[in-house]
Amino acid sequence: MTTLIKETDLIESVADALQYISYFHPMDYIRALGVAYEAEQGPAAKDAIAQILTNSRMCAEGHRPICQDTGIVNVFVKWGQKCVLDSERSLQEIIDDGVRKAYLLPENKLRASVLTDPAFTRVNTRDNTPCVMHVEMVPGDKISIDVAAKGGGSENKTKFKMMNPSDSIVNWVLEMIPQMGAGWCPPGMLGIGIGGTAEKAVLLAKESLMGHIDMAQLKERGPQSDIERLRIEIFDKVNALGVGAQGLGGLSTILDVKIMDYPTHAASKPVAMIPNCAATRHAHFTLDGSGPVFLERPNLADWPQVAWAPDSAAIRVDLDRLTQEQVANWKAGDRLLLNGKMLTGRDAAHKRIKDMLAKGETLPVDFKNRVIYYVGPVDPVREEVVGPAGPTTATRMDSFSDMMLDLGLLASVGKAERGPAATQSIANHKSAYLMAVGGAAYLVSRAIKGATVVGFADLGMEAIYEFDVKDMPVTVAVDSSGDNVHQSAPLIWKKKIAEEGLLAV
Repeated sequence: MTTLIKETDLIESVADALQYISYFHPMDYIRALGVAYEAEQGPAAKDAIAQILTNSRMCAEGHRPICQDTGIVNVFVKWGQKCVLDSERSLQEIIDDGVRKAYLLPENKLRASVLTDPAFTRVNTRDNTPCVMHVEMVPGDKISIDVAAKGGGSENKTKFKMMNPSDSIVNWVLEMIPQMGAGWCPPGMLGIGIGGTAEKAVLLAKESLMGHIDMAQLKERGPQSDIERLRIEIFDKVNALGVGAQGLGGLSTILDVKIMDYPTHAASKPVAMIPNCAATRHAHFTLDGSGPVFLERPNLADWPQVAWAPDSAAIRVDLDRLTQEQVANWKAGDRLLLNGKMLTGRDAAHKRIKDMLAKGETLPVDFKNRVIYYVGPVDPVREEVVGPAGPTTATRMDSFSDMMLDLGLLASVGKAERGPAATQSIANHKSAYLMAVGGAAYLVSRAIKGATVVGFADLGMEAIYEFDVKDMPVTVAVDSSGDNVHQSAPLIWKKKIAEEGLLAV
């Protein structure tokens, strides 16, 4: 007997799941992060985890995105061979309709980040379609679907290697983690795929991230296979590196390691690694022909009772009267609360500024004595002045550092580390780089009291805004002398973990 799957059931189920994961963390992640928060000894890392947990609860209550980067949609379909799709359209078209419906929902419109013509014009599709879909035909009379929304910051840190059969996977992972920096917004998960061919290994790594976090349970009962032993070894050795939450140094860099493998050629050992960030978003549902599936809402009482508040020692900064002398007094690791007006800008805006300067054209805004925030916010709804507006990865703006600082910028705000050239440029200009917490986008947006587009309106979320902020929390990551928290803090914590025998739980 065949099962008839209606296209409307698919569309409704996909749309509901994508809205669900935009504002509900998986509870296994929240429980694991709550345990990590209690165990964390690094003050900066503990503060960052507190922001992430507070943000998560706010998003669950307000049904607003956990992160401003609401991701590119990944869909894994296991299609029961007794099922028939009741439609003349392709499965891709139907699931894309579900994506479109979710991302354009007026009550919680999600950021459209998908671009067509990726090598050249890079034009936004405006509805976050198409999704990236993988279909497997399996025995049975049901459809099993996993949906995920993968942010660019973590996806861009994907690593792959065609290893020799005798090469060490553990050594390779430990070599890659420092290269990944903090742009993937730890603490998160590592998904690892081993075997098959190159593309199969990467697919396995991505699919592994759909699994539940169970490292604590695995350690408690003990490993029962080589793969489980490998998971524990990688988990312990990665956390011993001391990278910590947001790269600020600490005990918890990852909360779990997931591994899937597949038979491979005798001459090969393809290995891929993909991290999931602090805004990990995925859900599972099953269709059996009886109608659409709407996921059960979690109980807000299950969230850890963590309420972030500004550090009493944080320095309040008046952006409207900020001087280079004040910036020079900031030290790496200082906590600041920003007040006043700041500009925004990210990849497309920086590229256009460069092109305009090359042509001798006048810029739409004056950057002298200003601070710029690397952000692409979600559109506002209801009473909001701006939607979730967490930082984007600052490293992508490194090549523009000299140009922007020559225009008179006093500081920039983003997430993750700056590269050596950008750090040197910051020191040369006696500027500073400030880090906001990735994974706390809704919390950050509450500090934004006004938002006006002042340049490049055609770029949508990549336009230049002027934000009016009140007590926006940031940490000085690179000070005017070039001291860099993302370089120094993990080294301090790596040594501390080794000397004191500390391990992440």
